[in-house]
Amino acid sequence: MISDCRLFDIRSFEDDRGGLSVIEADIDLSFEIKRLYYLYCTSKNIVRGVHAHKKLEQVLISFSGSFDVLLSDGVNSKTFKLDKPNIGLYVCPMIWRELTPLEENSICTVLASRPYEEDDYIHNYDNFLSIAKKS
Repeated sequence: MISDCRLFDIRSFEDDRGGLSVIEADIDLSFEIKRLYYLYCTSKNIVRGVHAHKKLEQVLISFSGSFDVLLSDGVNSKTFKLDKPNIGLYVCPMIWRELTPLEENSICTVLASRPYEEDDYIHNYDNFLSIAKKS
């Protein structure tokens, strides 16, 4: 459900040298990190993502620039803004997502609970709605 998706603060430390943020799977996440990937060289307002996952959990972090992230559970939708590297967005399974870079060359990093599995993806929104209604 959309209510399970949330923004959270990433433990961060700042001083006159800059900032350092840390995520530890057993402390900060509800899953073990099995994969990390990132979007880069993005173009402003060109939508990425546009799919859902049956089982995968993710945390999205904007390392540079900003993104609007539209999430939908098939009934309710919510848009989150990612624009700080010390804020994560937890996305649970069975949530449709669309990421829109708000600036050129924004970078979004994704921490994933599972390795790449093509059969975990739902690429068509109507198929997603059908599967979501059954669960």
